[in-house]
Amino acid sequence: MALTTIQTNNKLIKFTKQVNREWVRENLFAPYMGEDITAIIRKRMELVSGGEQMNIPLVARLGAVGKGVGTLAGNEESVDNYGMRIWIDWLRNAVKTNKAEKHKDSSAIFDVARPLLSDWMKEVTRDEIVAAYYALVTESAPAALGSDAGGRVNGILFDAATAAQRNTWVTDNADRVVFGNANSNYSTTFATATATLDSTNDTATASNMRFLKRVARAANPKIRPFKVKDGREYFVAFHGSRTFRDLKASLDTINKDARSREGDGLNKNPLFQDGDQLYDGVIHREIPEIDTLAPTFYATAGASGTTPVRPVWLCGQSAMAIAYGQMAKPTQLDNTDYQFNQGVGIEAAYGVGKMFKKTTGGALKEWGICTGFYAATADA
Repeated sequence: MALTTIQTNNKLIKFTKQVNREWVRENLFAPYMGEDITAIIRKRMELVSGGEQMNIPLVARLGAVGKGVGTLAGNEESVDNYGMRIWIDWLRNAVKTNKAEKHKDSSAIFDVARPLLSDWMKEVTRDEIVAAYYALVTESAPAALGSDAGGRVNGILFDAATAAQRNTWVTDNADRVVFGNANSNYSTTFATATATLDSTNDTATASNMRFLKRVARAANPKIRPFKVKDGREYFVAFHGSRTFRDLKASLDTINKDARSREGDGLNKNPLFQDGDQLYDGVIHREIPEIDTLAPTFYATAGASGTTPVRPVWLCGQSAMAIAYGQMAKPTQLDNTDYQFNQGVGIEAAYGVGKMFKKTTGGALKEWGICTGFYAATADA
């Protein structure tokens, strides 16, 4: 008896209309972004009405001894102030098709173009915040300003910086940089300082994070804490996955022994749950892109010229600014060839950079950041 088989072209094929999009990580900086002066990443909207650059006034605290019964007239203290500039540039992307291709589509792929573009904008903005943290502050406009790709990251991109520029940055910010576990690791030659970092003593342990906080509190101009509650000062430290891994490992015993035993302790104890680590008044937040977007210099910057290095940015208020000329908005193709071609896009205009103040001696000091550098080997 012959068995009838179905010829290939006659086999049933079913297509789902539901499109599966690749996952895009949310901007993990978002909880610390806001328009208030207390935000770590301050969103400024003044350029929405026009303009290419913004001036942000910075004023240092008064520090004079003052007078008792002596003559005050003629002995007044001057206000130390500076105007920091930030430049904006455009960011755009689009997706295009035509009726012929859309007619062939079994799964309405073009219908997800808008959310894909929205995800893309969030991803680029997040990555450029990371690039701005890595960058060296400068009074000059971004090198790529007005170029085909645009220049939204203010500062000198780290891999584009010369050794002399890196040395100037570490000299200018000597009171707010830490290399590993000791002040003695510091050098006015940036590469010399990072070369002291080894995987034995100079990883991002709880002890080294306490040291980083002490340096931040002693910096001048002062780094204003992210918040002060009941006389306690809190900062936020942004980590890549490697330094966050090392911190969590060093906190395991502390979390096991010192965490309160709540009724729902399993849901709150960081030994069992992912998320931020709170220790010694510092909220430690993991931003995986700090590792994935690390400049090439850091791959072998540590001991023996082979040890990878990663920064930890301990931040207070107004550590960074992101100035918007236009918030992200949807766009569409104008030249449609009698409605046959179809295209949707997205565009925004912004600039992002670390806030800094120029001192009377000409040094450019970062305003709200203390940067720690640590040995951070890759997972075996």
